[in-house]
Amino acid sequence: MSDSSITDRIDPQVRRGLDALHELTGPGGLVNFDIPRQRELYEEMNRAALAALPPNDRVEYEDLTVPGPADGPDVAVRVYRPAGTEDAGLLPGILYIHGGGMITGSVRTDHRQVLPLVEAADAVVVSVEYRLAPEHPHPAPVEDCYAALLWMSGRASELGIDPDRLALYGGSAGGGLAAGVALLARDRGTPRLAFQMLPYPMLDDRNITPSSQEITDVGIWDRAANLQGWQALLGERAGTGRVDPYAAPARADDLSGLPPAYLDVGELDLFRDENIAYANRLMQAGVPVELHVYPGGIHPGELLAPDAELSTRITGYRVDALDRALNTRPVPGTRP
Repeated sequence: MSDSSITDRIDPQVRRGLDALHELTGPGGLVNFDIPRQRELYEEMNRAALAALPPNDRVEYEDLTVPGPADGPDVAVRVYRPAGTEDAGLLPGILYIHGGGMITGSVRTDHRQVLPLVEAADAVVVSVEYRLAPEHPHPAPVEDCYAALLWMSGRASELGIDPDRLALYGGSAGGGLAAGVALLARDRGTPRLAFQMLPYPMLDDRNITPSSQEITDVGIWDRAANLQGWQALLGERAGTGRVDPYAAPARADDLSGLPPAYLDVGELDLFRDENIAYANRLMQAGVPVELHVYPGGIHPGELLAPDAELSTRITGYRVDALDRALNTRPVPGTRP
C-alpha cells in the first residue's frame, strides 16, 4: 500500500487539522526534530491551543507533590474537580496519564484535554507528571504513574473519591502506561480498579504488525517516531526478549483479572493492529471490552481536528463509556 493512498483515505476534516500541524512542523511531524526541540514545540502548540479556549470556572484544580516510588523522587500531580461539589458526596476518581510517545508531554500540555473530561465524567481527575525517557527509562514512567494511583486511592476520602469507582485514562503513550499500571495494580493486589480507558494505546515495542509497517509517512506518530519512542524508553532492550509487560503490555502472557476496558483507534493509526489484538486477548481472558475502529481515523485525529464530525463521534463514545462504567452524567457542565 502506497503512502499516498493512506493519506488519501484520511477523513477530509481531520486531514485539514493534520495539514495545519504540518505548517508548523513540516510534513514529517515532530520526529523531524531532536527530543529537546520536540518537547519545546509540543509545549508551544498546546499553550497556543489552551490560550484560545474561553475561561472555565466550572472546574477547580491545584498542583501538588505526592510520594513517588520507593526508589524514586516525589511525583507532581494536578488534581481537578468540578467546581461547587464539595458537599456533593463521593465522585468517581480518574488517574489521567498524558501521551507524548514516552518522550514528550506534561500535565500542562494535556490541561485542555482534562478540563472537559472533568465536566463530562463529573469526576475528580488526577493528572500525573511522570518522568520522561530517555533521561528516565523504564520502569520510571510506569512506577511514577502507579505511585500517583496509590496516593489517589489512599487519599480517596480526603479527595472526595468513591474508591469503588476508580479508573485509569490514558491515550497513546499514556494508554500504554495506563495498561501497564492496570497490570501492576492487579499483580500487586492494590488498588482495585473499576475501568480503564485506553484511546489508541502504545502497547508493543516489537513493531511487527502490518499497521506498524504500513504507517510510515503520514506525518503524525509514524513508524520512525514509534521506534524512537520505544528506543528512548527501553534502550537496547527494545524489540528483544528482555522487555517486561509493565513496559509493553502487549507482551503480557496473562490478561485475566484486569478491569473492564475501552479501546479506540483509527483505521490509519500505526497502533491499529496491536490495539485490536490486545482487545481480543482481553476478551479471551474474560475481561469486558468495548472496541471502536474508526474509518479514516489517524493518530490522534480528534486532537488535530476537534470540531470534525469524526472527532465528535470519538469523544461522544468515550464520554458515554465513562458514564456507563462509572455511573456519571455524560453531559458536560450539568448536574442535578
